Amino acid sequence: MFSPFGWFYDQRRRFFGRYSLDDPRPIAREAPYTFHLPSEAALNALAPDDLVKLVFRSEPPGRKWDAERMWVTIVEISPEGLVGELANTPFDMPQLKVGQRVAFQRHHVIDVQWADPDQAPEPDEERQVWDRCMVDNHVVDGDARVGYLYREEPDLAQEGDRYPDSGWRIRADLTGLDEADVEARGPTYIAIGKVLNKDDSWLHLLDEPVGSAFLRDPESGLFVPVERSADEES
Repeated sequence: MFSPFGWFYDQRRRFFGRYSLDDPRPIAREAPYTFHLPSEAALNALAPDDLVKLVFRSEPPGRKWDAERMWVTIVEISPEGLVGELANTPFDMPQLKVGQRVAFQRHHVIDVQWADPDQAPEPDEERQVWDRCMVDNHVVDGDARVGYLYREEPDLAQEGDRYPDSGWRIRADLTGLDEADVEARGPTYIAIGKVLNKDDSWLHLLDEPVGSAFLRDPESGLFVPVERSADEES
């Protein structure tokens, strides 16, 4: 349905709109296990004709999204920065068009497609943890740390799931939390990496086998092996 307001808004953005580039480094610091940036070696190896992905933020905001991730082909590199040409058609940023020149810095890059893959540096050995687990929302929300975890035979995956169930079941340390709030916020089934972003104190246990169980010692803060309860094993 035609909307005069929407048409005038888009025209205003087309002729007077601007854009900025997001700095992805704060996001990477907040989510180190699920948001990985190219290494310093990769950024230093960038060359003309390489494709780099940047996050463009619309000013004023788009009607659906404020930002879009788009590819740019590098055409110039200098000590002051890099210049490329937009390789994507923006979905909702009329102030940008394919082929438009874009100036940016290396730290703006969130991904790279190499024109000559043989020139790409060896990737860092990073572990993106996308297998699923069941975890209390208090851990995900960041107001409680992991208190107890065990690994059972995976049984939550559905046909067609992209990532499998890891079998990990993670419970929060509920010390000091309001009982009503604990009951109101149950568990959720998400990527292990999202749990690690909030509390990675159990990272060293990730490859422990099915049947393992660990409880955080309240004095040392370390996880110690324990026997699983009959309820968990049933």
